Order: sequence, then C-alpha cells, then structure tokens
Amino acid sequence: MNPKFLILAGRPKAGKSSCIASLENNLVIDLENGYTALSAMVVQARSIQDFADIANALRNEIKNNNGKFPYKYITIDNATRLEEMCLDYAAILYKQTPQGKNWQGTDVRTLAQGSGYQFLRTAVRKVIDMFRDLCESLILVTHLKDKMVNYDGQDVTEIAIDLTGKLGDILCGEADAIGYCYRKKNETIISFEGGEGTVREARALHLRGKKIVVAESDENNNITFHMDRIFLPE
Repeated sequence: MNPKFLILAGRPKAGKSSCIASLENNLVIDLENGYTALSAMVVQARSIQDFADIANALRNEIKNNNGKFPYKYITIDNATRLEEMCLDYAAILYKQTPQGKNWQGTDVRTLAQGSGYQFLRTAVRKVIDMFRDLCESLILVTHLKDKMVNYDGQDVTEIAIDLTGKLGDILCGEADAIGYCYRKKNETIISFEGGEGTVREARALHLRGKKIVVAESDENNNITFHMDRIFLPE
C-alpha cells in the first residue's frame, strides 16, 4: 500500500525538490519559489487564503469530473514556511475562543505559559487537512534540525523535522511514512529506517526499514529518477 501521507525530510540541497518534481501528475504547492529551475506542475501560495482558493478549485474539479482526482499527488513544500504562514490564522483561531475574544495581540507564541502554541498547531493541521481528501497521496516536504534530547540520563543529538515544539512529533505520528532524503556520491537516497535519534519510519511494507535509491546520475550528469520505488505502480 502506498503512503497516503508522506513526510519527506532532508537538509538543504539534498535533492528533495528534484525528486518531487520528477513525480508525474503531482501538483506542487510552492511556498518559497523553490521550483523555478525545475520542470514541475507548480502553484504558488503565500497566504492561508491562497491555500483555501487552491483547495476550493481542486474540489470543483473533482465535482465536475465525477469524483476523479485531477492530480494523483499533492505536495506542500515546505513545512517550516507553512508554519510561519499559519501565525495569522492561529491568531484568528485564538480570537474565536472566549478567552481570546478581547486579545489585541498578533502572535500567539507570546501568550502566557506557551498556551498559544496549540492554536498554531491547529492552524497548520487545518491547512494540511484541506488537501488530504483531494488526492491519492499528500506529501509534506520539510527541512531538518538538530535538537538535544535526554536518553537514559545522557544528552544526545536527535534529528527532527524543523517545526516548533510538539508539532513535528504530531505530524510524524499522523504520517504513513517519514523519509530522510540525502545524497551519497551520485545517488539520492530516501531512508525509512527507524530507531532512536531519527525521524524516518514507514507503515508501508515496501518502505519499512529500507534505504531506497530514488535518483542516480551518470558520468554526463544525466539523472534517472526512481520515485516509483516509493509510490509503487498500481
């Protein structure tokens, strides 16, 4: 079974965008002009209203085509920028509550005792949820960060997706697969090996515990992509 919700994480220049662009019938919602040099089906989003407009257009297409998805895949790139864009939406959500109706602030992260972060998490998840039922597979591209955690009384460095607080853990818990994208010589690899200190894991049997070569270049720098190893042909 192919992942319905895939998180693709990696360092900058790891090859994430190139692999995403190689997927056929994939609509990329680009938040940072990351696809200007790539051949892909791209729509730009710079606000929550842009997301709503894109989702509504897709719903209309599905309705007019007897329930058929216009795109097999939808990709949101990237999660860090998405979180930033959701700050205004989070403020709106807070102001809709009894405790926030008279609030004059603009950044929920400044609320006492970190209480505002739940509204930011809700805002991000609401945007992602707009697209879950509009395609066969939703892909969220994200950067990585290093964070310190304590294992058995020792501080160790853990690789985590670049989102605030609990949001990264929540989204990873909802994902069907979390892949770590990296380059090794002439290959681009997506790892789904789980374990401590990692963010990679998968429920799909063909991905679970695997390191999969998804792109390779020859001596003339011609690149061959193998994203059909991630999303198996049906």
